[in-house]
Amino acid sequence: DLHREQQNSGAAMPSKFQVFRGQGLSMEAFEKMKKTKGGLMSFNNFLSTSRNRDISFKNFARPAAFDADSVGILFIMNIDTAICTASSTPFVNVKDIGFFDDKEEEILFSTHTIFRIDRIERIEDKHTDRLWQVNLTLAGNQDNDFNKLTAHLREELDVAGTGWSRLGSILIKLGEPVEAEHLYQLLLEKTSSNGHKAQYNGELGTVYVGIGEYSKAITFYERAIDIYKKMGPSSQLNLASLYNNIGAVYYNMDECSKALSSLERSLEIKKIALSPNHSDLADSYNNIGLVYCNMGEYSKALSSHERSLEIKKIALPPNHPDFAQSYNNIGVVYYNMGEYSKALSSYERSLEIQKIALPPNHPLLADSYNNIGLVYCNMGEYSKALSSYERSLEIRKIALPLNHPDFALSYNGIGLVYDKMKEYSKALSYFEKARIIWEKSLPPSHWYISHVKSNIENVKKKM
Repeated sequence: DLHREQQNSGAAMPSKFQVFRGQGLSMEAFEKMKKTKGGLMSFNNFLSTSRNRDISFKNFARPAAFDADSVGILFIMNIDTAICTASSTPFVNVKDIGFFDDKEEEILFSTHTIFRIDRIERIEDKHTDRLWQVNLTLAGNQDNDFNKLTAHLREELDVAGTGWSRLGSILIKLGEPVEAEHLYQLLLEKTSSNGHKAQYNGELGTVYVGIGEYSKAITFYERAIDIYKKMGPSSQLNLASLYNNIGAVYYNMDECSKALSSLERSLEIKKIALSPNHSDLADSYNNIGLVYCNMGEYSKALSSHERSLEIKKIALPPNHPDFAQSYNNIGVVYYNMGEYSKALSSYERSLEIQKIALPPNHPLLADSYNNIGLVYCNMGEYSKALSSYERSLEIRKIALPLNHPDFALSYNGIGLVYDKMKEYSKALSYFEKARIIWEKSLPPSHWYISHVKSNIENVKKKM
């Protein structure tokens, strides 16, 4: 247990220190890292570092620079043990089992340790121009909002249980649904507890939402509901959560009447069981607002989203990701009402919070860039629109599995911009990409499919 090891070995470490990590990075990944300078990054596995710069540089970073497909990176990480303690970021000194005996002074950090990218600069070397130094600071240093945020996220995750179950919740939060799926399937096979079976089925539903398999998601949510219904009144809030989730999935499938029915059922349970300003009520109002917006009832949608935001301001810490959700959804309503300047302001506020609160390639960032691109397109600022859509697509290529329906949002948006710019062959190419993905991943009646087919017909007439 890394937390326990840190307590046992932490006394030997100074309060502030540097560690180093040398590795190769693909050219594509490095270019993306340079674009996120000043933002956050996390290492997805246990992070092996060394207190010995020479070993990290000579044995790992420099050799990688001579690989034709990569650049050599020397990460220099500034660690403050007070931040490690405050943010529950465990580390352990494993120098006795390293490959370089005690010379390496290996320090191992837990999975998903988050850093801020401070500086990226070239390392001068007469034999190669592909050596770079990246200076990182453990996230939370002089960043009170980040500490409040991560503390609150840990409180949210605590309710999911301990150990492996909580790890699955963390993976979902960090936008890694495939890893979470494998974990929850394994846990489901091993457990004999009805409570755990219901929980893991519900979590698997959330995983399948994350990878765009909506029908499968509903199946697992309904399995969880069947189990909880047999467990009595103590499971009411679990049922409310699942009805809320099912409503959200029906919304994604464009089945608005089913969505509204499920969401209102969830809200009624929550109103009885929870205090008036509980954050779970904000979730319900938010999702109901989404459905009303999709139904074209914009005043009801705006009212629901504003009620959700009011509750969040009371219940949540500053810069919680859910604020970004509210501002984004308010932006969607304003966009549909044709109030583009208000929409752009809301989308940009959402994006600012996401950049603080989320890893740099989280799928929600892609959603924000996509929406900003759509507004710019309608305002006639086509170069800005294209830039936003392309940034959205870059993130989705990193964060989502191939043929996820959200790829088509980027392709369709890029097609719209090229259409406006009268570059019709490019527009047609992107519309066709969107059509192929949506026809594979969405029900035939979904309006996205008819929308992109209409775009294809219109652009063909102009060619």
